[in-house]
Amino acid sequence: MRRADALTQAPPGLTITPRDRRFDRAPLKARLWHGGRVEATAIYNALSATFPDGEAFFVESVRKFRDGVPLGLAADIKGFTTQEAIHSREHLAFNRRAIDSGYDLTKLDADVERRLALTRSKPPIVSLAATMALEHFTAILAHELLKDPRHLEGAEAEAAALWRWHACEEIEHKAVAYDTWLFATRDWTRWKRWKVKALVMLYVTRNFLVDRTAGALELMRQDGVTGLAAWTRLLAYLWLRPGMFRKIGGAWLSYFLPGFHPWDVDDRHLLAAYAAEASGRPEPAKKVRSAA
Repeated sequence: MRRADALTQAPPGLTITPRDRRFDRAPLKARLWHGGRVEATAIYNALSATFPDGEAFFVESVRKFRDGVPLGLAADIKGFTTQEAIHSREHLAFNRRAIDSGYDLTKLDADVERRLALTRSKPPIVSLAATMALEHFTAILAHELLKDPRHLEGAEAEAAALWRWHACEEIEHKAVAYDTWLFATRDWTRWKRWKVKALVMLYVTRNFLVDRTAGALELMRQDGVTGLAAWTRLLAYLWLRPGMFRKIGGAWLSYFLPGFHPWDVDDRHLLAAYAAEASGRPEPAKKVRSAA
């Protein structure tokens, strides 16, 4: 069902609620904070390195198209931008903890800046399309992270809490950039809208996989794991077991379907389970039926 005040199929009553959490600033208990596994620690550190600048870019890209949007979408944009600002702050703090434990993130930061500078050199609608594509990535990664506890198995408790909190909010605001895109391109033909969306997603996907793999391999190198051993351990972790990248494949493909919307998958049951866990009242996750 489309809400009358926004171009969205978000479930009625969904609210985007910034949770102003402040996580530990103390040194990480272990350099290899993710269960002592070099490959697991590396990929999560590599992902975190992208968030402070990346999420600031998302906010900037969406805000350029907020004038004149329906009231419901305006409220969603406000919630989205607040959530993303807090995410940037907390991942900046987490990255400092990684640096304090001995990692050099300079190369990873430079790669992020280079990608963002190239995107910013294009028309603003391209930045919005890139944001929309990356928000789909973060949402489907967040879904898998909350769905399967094996992805954070053995991780330091406070670090795992940071990732679950972030995942919850990524799901909650997963349609904001997409709905902003629908409004901004409301005068485009369906073919033009789909073509631009698809081409940008393919470009973003290539860069996401290449850059995150390269970033993780660089951090593994700093731990003395290089060459075939590094590639084998990292690819096995990402694509086999627990296989985060493999498991999001179907959700990634759904982006290219005609009429796609992020809320085609109603995963509010994961948000409810997170809220119950965060309040200290563990409850089994029950899937919420879509109101559509």
